[in-house]
Formats: sequence, structure tokens, C-alpha cells
Amino acid sequence: MTWHDWLRSGLLVLAGAGSGLVGYVSGLASLVSYPALLAFGLPPLTANVTNTVALTGVTVGSVTSARRELTGMRRRVLTFGTLGLGGGTAGALLLLRLPPGVFAQVVPWLVAFGSVVLLLRPWLRRLQAGRLHERHPLVIAVVGVVTVYCGYFGAGAGVLLLATFSAVLPDRMARLAALRSAVVGVANTTAAVIFVLTGSVEWSAVVPLGLGAVVGSAFGPPLVRRLPETPLRVGVALAGLVLAVRLYVTR
Repeated sequence: MTWHDWLRSGLLVLAGAGSGLVGYVSGLASLVSYPALLAFGLPPLTANVTNTVALTGVTVGSVTSARRELTGMRRRVLTFGTLGLGGGTAGALLLLRLPPGVFAQVVPWLVAFGSVVLLLRPWLRRLQAGRLHERHPLVIAVVGVVTVYCGYFGAGAGVLLLATFSAVLPDRMARLAALRSAVVGVANTTAAVIFVLTGSVEWSAVVPLGLGAVVGSAFGPPLVRRLPETPLRVGVALAGLVLAVRLYVTR
């Protein structure tokens, strides 16, 4: 390897670490990692596929570190994880078969909507009290659609899932973030397996980016445990709105 290769790998490790930490705290991992891959010259489709495979590192680091928050949520993880399995498969196949601009028009609005839902969580919890529950068909449908998007591209999918869970589940944000990470992890890993089988992954970028993601995401759960809930929720929502604007401008 030349010094340029070592520098590239080092920068990707740093990008992965930032992506892992941001991904767990806010659900916006791709906001860091995807632009980094584009900056190193990967074509958009290759960057998307490579990003999906590398971000399996976020799942490894975050779920391992968030075992405390996931305690007692086995049924939820199985239920929503099954949706993630199907959604990740469908999303990956859509990415490989459909024109890349199909979702570009609607995604910014979805991310913006999810961000607003997070901002309005206390009001929405009071409004829908007793009307929606985690097994409600509408909740299942929304989670299923979001996991399809997660397999397809995924930028902001964590915000959408966190918004959905926060609207119907009474748990603290730390537990909801752990559940979101587990479900996104299933969808992302499923899509990653499909992308690996297609042979379109840039492995020289996956390895450093993925290693950084493992390290960065491991710091996510301890950080979220210590952050005040309301500022965390508002911060994630505002970051989601910024991403929505960016996606709208660059679509």
C-alpha cells in the first residue's frame, strides 16, 4: 500500500467512527459515511452498496453495547426484526432493479415528517393514548415500509423508525434507540448480504469504514444513557430536518 492508500484508509476509519456514533445517537449514520465514500470517488450506486455493507459495523458495535437497553424487549426485536428481514431484502432488490431516482422525490418529505413526529412526541402520545399499540396494523405497515427504504438507501431511516416507536411506545429514548438500532441492523445486514452476493462492493473502503463504525457505535449507548431525554429528542429531530433539506436540494 502507498502512503495515499494508508491516508485514505485512515480517513475512512475516522468517517466510520463518526458515522457509528452519529448513527446510534441520531439514526443518521449515512449522513457521515455516504458523502465520505463519494468524496473518495466511488460512483453513487457503488457508494450506496458499499455504505450498506460497511454500516453493518454499526449494528455490531451498538447492539453489543446496548444489551442493557434491549433487556426485556425480545418479543419486540423478533416482531420488528422479522419486518426488517423482509424489508431489507425488498429494498436491496429494488435498488438493484429500479432507476436510482425513484425514491428521490419522496424521501426528503418522509424524513421531514419523521422529524416533526419526534418533535411532537409528548403531544402525540397524549393524542393517541389507547388508540395505537405496537402490534397495530398501521404501526406494522409503517415499520415495514421504513425497513424497505432502509435496504434501498437508508439515509434518515433511523429517524423514521425512532419517530414511529416514540409515538406508540412509552419507553425512554435510550431503549427506543436500542430497539431502532436492532431493527435497522437486521434490515441493513440483510441488504448487505444481497449486495455482497452481487459482487458490486468496494471492499477496500468497506473494511476501514466498517471497523471505524464498530468503534464509534460502541460509544453510542453509554452516551445516550447520560443525555437528557428532551434535548436528545429535539436534537435528533433538528438533525433530521437538516438531512431532509439536504436530500431535497440534492435530489
